[in-house]
Amino acid sequence: MPTQPLSQKEIEDRLRELPGWSVEEDRLTREYRLGDHFAATAFVVHVARIQQELDHHSDLTLGYNTVALSVNTHSAGGAVTDKDFGLAERVEGIAPGHGAA
Repeated sequence: MPTQPLSQKEIEDRLRELPGWSVEEDRLTREYRLGDHFAATAFVVHVARIQQELDHHSDLTLGYNTVALSVNTHSAGGAVTDKDFGLAERVEGIAPGHGAA
């Protein structure tokens, strides 16, 4: 069964549960700040492991001490879906352990 796009109301409701996340240009996005480049790199590796497990991948941008994520679901026409929020929730779950804010 194909993944269905979420309505604007569903997206707004789900965003209330994920402080720091937003939707920009039909993509669920968030930027994290970490202690240094090594911490940011370790966070990217952990996120990549989760993405591989979920078989759902975001665009990741690694800066000196920042990591930005941007995701939507290609199989739903590039819309934001439950899969995107599932990934965001998993990332939020590991962020504190990496000192990400």
